[in-house]
Amino acid sequence: MSSVSTGASTRVDAGPSVTSSPSLSSSSSPSPSPSATSSAAPASPGGPDSRMAPGGPGYRRMSLALFLAGVATFALLYSTQALLPLISGDLGVTAGDASWTVAAATGGLALFVLPMSALSERYGRRTVMTASLAVAVTVGLLVPFAPSLGALVALRALQGAALAGVPASATAYLAEEVRPKALVTAIGLFVAGNSVGGMSGRVVTGWVAQEWGWRVAVGLIGVLAVACAVAFRLLLPAPRHFRPGSLRPRVLAGTVRGHLADPLLRRLYAIGALFMTVFGGVYTVIGYRLSEAPFSLPQGVVGSIFLVYLVGTVSASAAGRLVDRLGRRGALYAAGGTTAAGLLLSLAGSLSLILLGLVLITGGFFAGHAVASSAVGRTATEGRAQASALYQSAYYVGSSVGSTVGALAFHSEGWAGTVGVGLVAVAGVVTITALGTRAARVERRRLAPA
Repeated sequence: MSSVSTGASTRVDAGPSVTSSPSLSSSSSPSPSPSATSSAAPASPGGPDSRMAPGGPGYRRMSLALFLAGVATFALLYSTQALLPLISGDLGVTAGDASWTVAAATGGLALFVLPMSALSERYGRRTVMTASLAVAVTVGLLVPFAPSLGALVALRALQGAALAGVPASATAYLAEEVRPKALVTAIGLFVAGNSVGGMSGRVVTGWVAQEWGWRVAVGLIGVLAVACAVAFRLLLPAPRHFRPGSLRPRVLAGTVRGHLADPLLRRLYAIGALFMTVFGGVYTVIGYRLSEAPFSLPQGVVGSIFLVYLVGTVSASAAGRLVDRLGRRGALYAAGGTTAAGLLLSLAGSLSLILLGLVLITGGFFAGHAVASSAVGRTATEGRAQASALYQSAYYVGSSVGSTVGALAFHSEGWAGTVGVGLVAVAGVVTITALGTRAARVERRRLAPA
């Protein structure tokens, strides 16, 4: 039994195929037929693997295309996050109310990522990603004209629902088109695009909003996202290993039940949600903390704080090497410990120590996210888009919960309340990873020869 199926530590040295986990292949769990779900076409026995690898044909174009898709997705999804204090002032609402402009977008994505993944199984990853970006950037150009908080929240929810076609489809595309040894690195580059998008969106909006207001700032993000979407469509190679699946609800439900029956996938989904709870809470509230006394930083400087996202670009890209060195569970422990250390350091009253805390939080989060999301792609051998969609759904539910609960905790208890929410979430990551460690040990003892 493979380490993937037992929950044992996974290293990036898998061959062309990955063994199905017992929970997906046993008779007690629904097992979709190959014709009903999509998976990567295996390399012919004894022949060369035709999937992409670093240095090979199409790999650079694919990496850049998905990097730009990640930039557009995160720039649009969190375009209002750095602007919440200005939105609160302009529309006369509280921090908790303004945070719904973030929570609605991430919540819309979480709700629609699974249906969008089903469409990608039928119509193709590239087609769904292209359509999703087209709708999302169109809505992004309408957001600056929202006349009220209610209209703004509604447009943001629609934008999040449109973006739902990108994350799960991108992960499934990579799992099908990239060789297993390069998968963590490839997904890390996509996640790095997320970090660059999140950073650039917040930095640009911060400085632009300081001069011309938040509406002009989010409008500019919409224009930048249009450019990224066009470049993505021109660059992304046509899929070579995609096999169309079925849109029958019964088949989809069976695939989803099969994934949810897998204990390793359940743990990975929970880890993604908990990491994002920390991240969503911290970055929703940090603008309020730094714009208020004793720091009283101007909006442009507050937006520049998000340059810390560059740390996430590096840590996500390095996730493959981290897994090689520590194993998957070791990498998750390291990411959780780094995030917790950053949360505690951010309690300091010194701006430099707060920034260092944000560096650790960001580096730990992006490393943990890259490790967990790539493990989902390696674990699921059938219905990869649905497996990735469930992860993304949990991940963005965590973002919605984190942004809302983090803002409420800040309103009630100040920054210490937001940190407390984050520490509880990190404790959950460590606990779930420890349960996986224990399950792997039990499985190894059971399979050991007498």
